[in-house]
Amino acid sequence: MEVNQRYSSCGYYPAGMDREPVSSSLLRSVGYDLDQQLLEVELQDGKIYRYADVPEQTYQGLIEADSLGRYFNQHIRGLSYSRVK
Repeated sequence: MEVNQRYSSCGYYPAGMDREPVSSSLLRSVGYDLDQQLLEVELQDGKIYRYADVPEQTYQGLIEADSLGRYFNQHIRGLSYSRVK
């Protein structure tokens, strides 16, 4: 998945990341930019968060997990993030 602009270390986050719907009681959709290692998640309540420096294997683990919510809580929730919406 691509983003319209590149993430930079100054705290700027790109807009327009594509997310795919997922089947989860916690998450509504998930997007990932491989080049920037940037993960974007939309929660069921409509809040959107972007996580920087997320390795591809963490993203793959999330989308392949039996429970996306459990994986998210154990491996991603504690990472540095920015609230988008």
